[in-house]
Amino acid sequence: MIKSDKKIKLLNEILNKDNNIVITEAIELLRQEKPFKGAIGLLTAYYDKTDDFSIRKTITGFMNDLKDQSVCQEVIEEIRKQWKSDTISMLVSSCWQSGLNYSNFSLNLAKVFLEGDYITAIECLTVIEESVHNLSKETRVKILKMIEESPVTQITEKKELMLELVSILER
Repeated sequence: MIKSDKKIKLLNEILNKDNNIVITEAIELLRQEKPFKGAIGLLTAYYDKTDDFSIRKTITGFMNDLKDQSVCQEVIEEIRKQWKSDTISMLVSSCWQSGLNYSNFSLNLAKVFLEGDYITAIECLTVIEESVHNLSKETRVKILKMIEESPVTQITEKKELMLELVSILER
């Protein structure tokens, strides 16, 4: 991933224009460029604040189609921020839909699994399940311990998901 203050500034200006056609075109153009640091954060912030379905769909599509492994760190950083639950769910969903390897971030995803709402927990479960073959025994044990020590284990809504995650990690 490259660092480009100029590109970030330009993207920020476009997102602040409130012109859906220009915004959509800019997001589509990002697909053709080498990823640059800060773009994920700007798009996430815009997704979180807009109610425009077509823009949200375009951002979701962009996130789902990420193909450069170097963006994973930035996606995880955004997931750990205090966004609306549907924004976090979209980000976590993009982790498994992009096909990128998020196994190095499984502990972060386990925390989001425990802290997030039911939909986000399902998305986290999917990402961890897809990464489980890349996880060390030590990482699996850490996640199992997090689940065991979590007060969330008493919440019935997510209890079945937790049991499933435990089963996946113990395989």
